[in-house]
Amino acid sequence: MTARQMVVLASAILAVSMSCGWLPARAGTPSKNVPPGTMHIHGGGATFPAPLYKKWIEEYQKRRPEVVVSYDVVGSGEGVKAFMAGQVDFGASDAAMSDAQIAEVARGVQLVPAVAGSIVLAYNLEGLGGDLKLTREVYVDIFLGKIKSWDDLRIKRINPELNLPKSDIALVVRQDGSGTTYAFTNHLSAISDEWRDRGPGVGTLIDWPGNAMAARGNEGVAGRIKISKGSIGYVEYGMARRTGLSMAWLENKAGQFIEPHGGSGLATLLNTSLPENLRVFFPDPDGQDSYPMVTYSWLLLYRQYDDAPKLAALKQFVRWCLTAGQEFNESLGFVRLPPQTIARAVEALDNIR
Repeated sequence: MTARQMVVLASAILAVSMSCGWLPARAGTPSKNVPPGTMHIHGGGATFPAPLYKKWIEEYQKRRPEVVVSYDVVGSGEGVKAFMAGQVDFGASDAAMSDAQIAEVARGVQLVPAVAGSIVLAYNLEGLGGDLKLTREVYVDIFLGKIKSWDDLRIKRINPELNLPKSDIALVVRQDGSGTTYAFTNHLSAISDEWRDRGPGVGTLIDWPGNAMAARGNEGVAGRIKISKGSIGYVEYGMARRTGLSMAWLENKAGQFIEPHGGSGLATLLNTSLPENLRVFFPDPDGQDSYPMVTYSWLLLYRQYDDAPKLAALKQFVRWCLTAGQEFNESLGFVRLPPQTIARAVEALDNIR
């Protein structure tokens, strides 16, 4: 990459980050100065829901200025680490936490599903003349590095009316530990034996095949796609929409090509139920109208807090996010939680002491 291209890339990523209203901060460090006489609640983690969390914090503090909430946008992997180390009052992760991780937290862990959203395949192709459609087998092979050119016959057969260029496919992936990566690779493993058994498998950090371009955070991936012709990458739907990226229609389990939007994400949630621990993944959802890649994003709370006033303030904030705060979800590209999910999440919140 030339020096000029590096400058352009950095500028694009900065612009996308600023459009979300904030930039990433280091986990474990409060991201703003706290006025005296206020209660400070400090969290950090996933980039996937970060624009919505920012909006929630802004709106809540208009109503409760005596409570200052800060959130460090560092990715799910770093958020889980900070939470397990006791560096934050709450964490956030799109991959939830494993049983082994939960067992290491002496204060106990309560997972609370706070928001849901779709993961899309966003691309940068000019002059196509229509929407790109991809079958399950084709987008798996694109990310396996087996389909290398946009004019590959398998892509052309699905999209005979499009002007597909004779150019290389440039993959854009996450550089950091990411719940978005976890949800994406969990889906690929569910629909492809090769991906699951002989390929990269499932994880928050993946050794991607080929010469994939890596970027930090959903905003970094979106920024890289925006400036890279011929690129395709996985990113949160709201981020792709705000960045003006084109998004592929993906084939679901029922064989239908589904356009990514809030309604298709909600259809996926309504076809699933929550287990006792509120940790559920639906890597290959049923339903004619279900979008194939939807994930919850969880707040990570301790089962026990030593500071009673802080706990009371934290529970009030989270309860507001789960109820009144849901009205902001759809405008930012996220899925409003179904009523049954909200009821289970509020019940779990009440069990924290």
